[in-house]
Amino acid sequence: MTDQSLQFPRFYVTAPSPCPYLDGREERKVFTELRGDDASALNEALSRVGFRRSQSVAYRPACDRCSACVSVRVVASAFRPSRRMRKISSRNGDIRSEERPPVIRAEQYGLLRAYLETRHADGGMAGMSMQEYADMVENSPVNTMLVEYRLPPIDDAQSLDEKRGRLIAVALTDVLSDGLSMVYSFFDPEMTRRSLGTYVILDHIARAHDRGLRNVYLGYWIANSPKMAYKTEFSPLERLGHDGWHLMAKAQSGSASAS
Repeated sequence: MTDQSLQFPRFYVTAPSPCPYLDGREERKVFTELRGDDASALNEALSRVGFRRSQSVAYRPACDRCSACVSVRVVASAFRPSRRMRKISSRNGDIRSEERPPVIRAEQYGLLRAYLETRHADGGMAGMSMQEYADMVENSPVNTMLVEYRLPPIDDAQSLDEKRGRLIAVALTDVLSDGLSMVYSFFDPEMTRRSLGTYVILDHIARAHDRGLRNVYLGYWIANSPKMAYKTEFSPLERLGHDGWHLMAKAQSGSASAS
């Protein structure tokens, strides 16, 4: 007799909680645990049907009478940057980036705290501790990396961190067989002129292209959420519908941008 528990994951649904994106709405999520030798394969399959990963859990919205959250991904193989994006890339030409194993460092956490306190002081992650950050980064059963973005090191650097250059952005990213999935990213909130949020996505599109990967998964997009509007600036962008992935019409693009 076949052990069905080894082949099919068990799914669970969370209790309702306030929606962080749409006022007056409640959210629920369906989720399953990623574990064992099949964790990567399961994560790959679920990513293609709109799930996201958080630590060792894959989840997606399952809200009553609401389907506002739409999974989106950039077609990296066909991406062409806009004039504004080319300017952002040029403006950040001095940045040095490095892919690293998913192991935390104190300077990352310090940057995260500054980012959360400035950009998301009222969000669910506002009080994240060092241990919670470690759990987010290091508790991954799949192929995951950190990408660090730094300014050039100063000439008279004394500490190891100074010799590496000032850390100004970090991205936690899963490497899938068909693309890169941006799990979470944060950056120096005071460097508004650099538009680091946009730059990090552009860099991931370039990394996917260099790897021969088609997609960069950006998570969920909500039409009526200004916080999400920047995602539609990256074209071609596909959205997940009931019958699979389809190109998003440019008319749906928002005017806000990542910064």
